[in-house]
Amino acid sequence: MKSERKIKIIVTGTRGIPDILGGVETHCEELYPRLANNKYTITIVRRSCYITDNIRIDNYKGISLKDIYAPRKKSLEAIVHTFLAILYAKKSHADILHIHAIGPSLLIPFARVLGLKVVMTHHGPDYDRQKWGHLAKWMLRTGERMSAKYANEIIVISSVIDNILREKYGRNDTHLIFNGVTLPKKSQSTCYIDQLGLTTHKYILAMGRFVEEKGFDLLIRAFSALKQNKYKLVIAGDADHPSAYSENLKRQALEEHVILTGFIKGEKLNEIMSNAALFILPSFHEGLPISLLEAMSYDLDVLVSDIPANRLPELTLDDYFKTGSIPDLKNKLQYKIENIQLDRKYDLSSYNWDNIAEQVDSVYQLILNKK
Repeated sequence: MKSERKIKIIVTGTRGIPDILGGVETHCEELYPRLANNKYTITIVRRSCYITDNIRIDNYKGISLKDIYAPRKKSLEAIVHTFLAILYAKKSHADILHIHAIGPSLLIPFARVLGLKVVMTHHGPDYDRQKWGHLAKWMLRTGERMSAKYANEIIVISSVIDNILREKYGRNDTHLIFNGVTLPKKSQSTCYIDQLGLTTHKYILAMGRFVEEKGFDLLIRAFSALKQNKYKLVIAGDADHPSAYSENLKRQALEEHVILTGFIKGEKLNEIMSNAALFILPSFHEGLPISLLEAMSYDLDVLVSDIPANRLPELTLDDYFKTGSIPDLKNKLQYKIENIQLDRKYDLSSYNWDNIAEQVDSVYQLILNKK
């Protein structure tokens, strides 16, 4: 007796996995291994410009990896790569094309014309990011509009995004499925932080790409204004594409004795998260920040900007500062330093990746069962 054919899922809109920094990338790295089973065969299409020798592989935890050309130019890489990924999905006879983020969603009408069924995950209104110019922001807004109008099913990662699609486009049938977090096994080592000149629970950690909307320049200025020597500031991350902002940020960090680690993953990231005293997220824009969920999974005290995406029910008023305000960030940072809660516990049951995978599975079944 023939076994039932597996459902073929092609995924695009991500730079790729594994060990490629980014919220969408972490989302995909956690989600799809949980969906690769007897029911689905999953291929993630990776952007060639991010594939280094150490991750030049064709399979990861049961997921097929397909590398397709993408120019290393921020204004072109997503749209060119998505176009080629859609052609690949059509050629592969994909049952479902799953597109992540609103930039790549600009081409959802093209995918639909080719006869593909499209699930889109909206990770946040990227047109609010400071790094984009007027044309890019228009394209991102258009991508959001195309997804609202033409995607068969839409997943949103926060109620904030759900409200945007409901109020702007009248799309009332979205699926609210949060980002998730895996509870870590904390590192018992201090080898890496020793190399950086750090001491356990004597440093404050921020993490992310070196782009304006992350607010790291404001964080450095607020931290320096404290004029204290008990804690050091560490920022883990770098820029995907060097810019005037990222270069100025690195100079600013050097002048103020801020420790920059570059992009880190694996045991180095585990160790630096396990030994931090406080996590700070000074962003102007987020979807549902995985870095914040990760900090909470490490039982870190947190201080975050008061943007809607950061307003998680697990946090309290003391965990917020006024977005963009250096004086308020300084004052709240001073308060946190004087009242740091080590080994702080949060209820993270809403962000369980296994439950999230089951919810995404139900969306796939819904789209497949529709005529």
